[in-house]
Amino acid sequence: MISHTAIKALCTKLQSTEANIRREYFQHQFLRHFYYQKESDQVFFKGGTALRIIYGSPRFFEDLDFSSSFPTFQLESLIINALQDLRRENIIADISEAKRTSGGYLAILQLDHTPIQLEISSRSSIKAVGEPVTIVSDYCPPYTLIILSSNLLVAEKLAALQTRGKARDFYDFYFLLRANVTPAKDKKIVFQIKTALEKTDVNFERELKNFLPHSHWPIIKSFRTTLLAELSRYA
Repeated sequence: MISHTAIKALCTKLQSTEANIRREYFQHQFLRHFYYQKESDQVFFKGGTALRIIYGSPRFFEDLDFSSSFPTFQLESLIINALQDLRRENIIADISEAKRTSGGYLAILQLDHTPIQLEISSRSSIKAVGEPVTIVSDYCPPYTLIILSSNLLVAEKLAALQTRGKARDFYDFYFLLRANVTPAKDKKIVFQIKTALEKTDVNFERELKNFLPHSHWPIIKSFRTTLLAELSRYA
């Protein structure tokens, strides 16, 4: 279990809040134990938190997203086993809510009273493919997880932006462009995002500030202008 002294040190290093650091610590701990299990190799990690953990996005994320064709009972068994391993490390680990959804399965974990939502999608027109990745972090020993293949992971993030258009979606797209992820630079997609950005009334600074390091606050202060300038390089 991480100490308060360690949390404070990471707050300084990562320029963020205790809430973000604690949540990210528990995210890593859960993923580490979840993917220790052999059967978890058919559950593919994806979404915004994957952008941070694997690609180095500066944005902190609240949820853990996955894709899997496993039935509910098998997913719940993997989750429960991971929570039992966490308890052996003196971490309070429970499930406060769990249910099937129209697209898969949702559970809310309580890890030492820190809520973490798991969303596992089973609905996809494309067969999911996984890739093993070794994770090295400030929070725990190195571990391996299985991510949704890079192209599919990026495609899903772009689809979320096009259908949802929240502040975090625009920021993630900006990160993908800056990280030189090829699918994000498709001219047709860039034009669509540019059009959506010009129409949106999202308050980027208000919605993103709490999830970004202090050094990134100047970027979101005039984020619309910053992203439009970035898009103009490709459109």
